[in-house]
Amino acid sequence: MARTESLMLALGTSAPEFLLIDAVTGKLVKHEDFRGRTALLVMFLCPHCPYVKHLEKALAQLGRDYANKSIAIVAIGSNDAIAYPEDSPEGMMKQAETFGFNFPYLFDETQEVARAYQAVCTPDFFLFDRHFRLAYRGQFDSSRPNSGIPVTGESLRAAIDAVLTDQPIPQDQHPSIGCNIKWK
Repeated sequence: MARTESLMLALGTSAPEFLLIDAVTGKLVKHEDFRGRTALLVMFLCPHCPYVKHLEKALAQLGRDYANKSIAIVAIGSNDAIAYPEDSPEGMMKQAETFGFNFPYLFDETQEVARAYQAVCTPDFFLFDRHFRLAYRGQFDSSRPNSGIPVTGESLRAAIDAVLTDQPIPQDQHPSIGCNIKWK
């Protein structure tokens, strides 16, 4: 596993557009589908990464906990599915069904969306406000595989709660750490 830190895209950056197929439902999903929500969380994930595997249950719980809030959550898989077949749409569907993801899990076959977001690792988290401006980018929490630190999602949850209640988000944000995106 190649330990990679997120690039920490500049706060205030506009959410790049996307139009991708949901690996679970087969439906086309675009970022404009979420206009009118208080927040948009975009997560770059993949089925094979040990850092993502470490968070899978917590990511599913996050989706359930915020299901009735004014936040849209989407996951995007951008890894090269030829070189990493587990990260194919079928693998993404299996992961989503196994853990009960209740959010779209979109396949970025061309990797153009990952590049637009400057995503470089899995997991990589981008939280946007109601105006699609980046409010938070960073870690889920301080837990890592084999760290002994419990997975709580406290960093991301605090940011989500602040955006949902129109409160300031701390500017001291820590990068997400994970496996590098597998580029073609």
